[in-house]
Order: sequence, then C-alpha cells, then structure tokens
Amino acid sequence: MAPSSAFDAVSALEVLRARYAGQLPASLDDLAGPVRGRVDLPLHVVWSGVRSFDLDRPRLRMSLYRTVLAEGLREDVVTYLNRDLLLDQWPVLRTLVSRPIREV
Repeated sequence: MAPSSAFDAVSALEVLRARYAGQLPASLDDLAGPVRGRVDLPLHVVWSGVRSFDLDRPRLRMSLYRTVLAEGLREDVVTYLNRDLLLDQWPVLRTLVSRPIREV
C-alpha cells in the first residue's frame, strides 16, 4: 500500500526540521557575524548567483540572512549572522524563509 500524501508531507517537514535544527547554534548569543561591510559567502552556501553582500544595504543584508539560514552549515550561521541584526530583521525575514526554518 502506498503511503498517503499527507503522511509524505509530514515526513518531509520532519526531515527539514531536523536538518535545520542541526545547523542552528544552541543560543542566539553564538551568532557573532559582522554588522557592517561586505560579506562574501563561500560556494558551498551560494553555488550560483550573487555571492557578495553589503550589510549596509538592507535588501542585500536580508538576502544574505535568508540564504545562510536556508543553505549554510552551523559554522556558516555563527560566522555570517549577527544576533542583533537577526532579531531586528526577524519580523520581515520570518516571512521570507520556509516554515521549517521559522519553526526551528
């Protein structure tokens, strides 16, 4: 008997939650990334498109945070994200990231 699509969706969400939980630090205080200037993300985070982000430009900063949350490893999250900037941007950023990232 084939599994139901509702079961598949729940399983996929659980897999994504586990993935994102594994890449986030235990505390927001661990986020020690820069607050100003240019940041160049490595290829394992951004394999195509824009890799350089100016943190002084709100849209580029938001794009960097969205990308690192979705694609970065734990080391990338703590290296490139800053606790205070994440908290300031979260009201808008939370609408731009996937549900599993938001929940984790």
